[in-house]
Amino acid sequence: MFKHLKWLAMLAALPGCAALNRPLNEVLPSGGNLSLVETEAVAEDAGDVWVGLAFSGGGMRASAFAHGMLEEIRAATATSADPHGLLSDVRLVTGVSGGSVTAAYFGLHGPAGVSRYRDIYLVQNAEKYMANSPINPVTIAKGLSGGANGRKTFGRFLDETLFHGATFGDLRKRSRIKTWINASDVANQTTFLFSPETFDALCSDLSSFPISDAVAASAAFPLVFSPIVIEAHQKKCNYQEPEWLTSARFNSEASYAMRAHGAALESYAQAKEVKYVKLLDGGITDNFGTTGLAVERARAQVPYAPLTAKEAVRMKRLLFLVADAGVQRDNKWTEKLRGPGGVNLAMSIASSAMSAASRTGFDAMRLQLDKWQRDLVDYRCSLSRGEVARLRGTAAGWDCEDLKFFVGLISFKNVPDGMKRKLDDIPTRLKLKTAEVDLAIEAGRIATRDNPEFNGFLVASEIGGDDAPRSRRKPPPGARLIVPVKN
Repeated sequence: MFKHLKWLAMLAALPGCAALNRPLNEVLPSGGNLSLVETEAVAEDAGDVWVGLAFSGGGMRASAFAHGMLEEIRAATATSADPHGLLSDVRLVTGVSGGSVTAAYFGLHGPAGVSRYRDIYLVQNAEKYMANSPINPVTIAKGLSGGANGRKTFGRFLDETLFHGATFGDLRKRSRIKTWINASDVANQTTFLFSPETFDALCSDLSSFPISDAVAASAAFPLVFSPIVIEAHQKKCNYQEPEWLTSARFNSEASYAMRAHGAALESYAQAKEVKYVKLLDGGITDNFGTTGLAVERARAQVPYAPLTAKEAVRMKRLLFLVADAGVQRDNKWTEKLRGPGGVNLAMSIASSAMSAASRTGFDAMRLQLDKWQRDLVDYRCSLSRGEVARLRGTAAGWDCEDLKFFVGLISFKNVPDGMKRKLDDIPTRLKLKTAEVDLAIEAGRIATRDNPEFNGFLVASEIGGDDAPRSRRKPPPGARLIVPVKN
């Protein structure tokens, strides 16, 4: 007993021993931050297909599951002429926590990097530099005082294995995939999106910020990691709050979430409000990473944003897939009168809150996409034939209502029961057994392969890889089509 009291006294005496992450973000030199991608270059590549992907949190399990989804999309659509298949049409990828690793890597390296990802990251020990012993009193003390690990642990590993010093500026130069990394601003209780809009409010240069630090912030689970710190450089630039942000904060018709996001950005620009922004795991506030879509739509001065005008006119089919690597563990305490207690209770509360937020977020995203699709049809049908020809290259065969959206959720619920039980046993860690990694990858492939929305999109787009089974080209039951109503 006295031994335990000794340790408790030590823990109480070490309130400031948590790992300290000093801010790395630099002052914005002049003007505003550039967009995440070179818009004009993306517009010139615009075709009739647009793909967006969202990867949830869940440690290495989520990273592997998202990778399996990418592998299956490629396998189902690859041809001898285009070995990457539909991956070449991905224009947006967003990620949270473990999913942010896959999102950032894919955003930076594109389809060509997919085949290397398993060997260089998924089967490696991403906890190599971490302090994670549950019996080490120093680790426990650091955890209780704010976080056992800083950026020089997981962030260091990410930079050494995947990103090699790459910044958001490198991402803009090298990729045409808009990449959203999502963390949580724990003070404002909102999603922190590594975006030009956020860093404009901070008077900070996004282009010089390391991708590995953004991903580390997105994956900074409380107590395990100390918050990643961002400094607000108020009054060091000529920041003027944009009209869309003012509207988001004060428009009674704006969503509650959007108004909260607007208030957070306002606090970054006010010296009396915030000096340092403390970032933790993105799954705390948005486990699917879809906040960026709401922001893009709120700030839109045009009905087709976040698309360009050329993309909006040339596009016929849109696919948006969300990878959900969340597990549903058996709670043995439901079979007993007593319990849960202690750690089990805390973990259950956290899981329940994140699961509920995920469900609500997905439903909200679907509504946003529904409205976006209607806005796009209205915009397309308002164009003159000359404007259509200018944006599209030709007005021949133009049908302004020929537009269909497919929105799918890829989850463990879509795999065989035996596999699902094994998946539920995979811990949420950054180091897994090779067999566990491969199981999660295979689950991602199976869940994608059997998803009705994905298959419906392939049929409607007349897309099929050289090796795709003939049966997959038949319209599957249950595919959700958002079809414009013809007047």
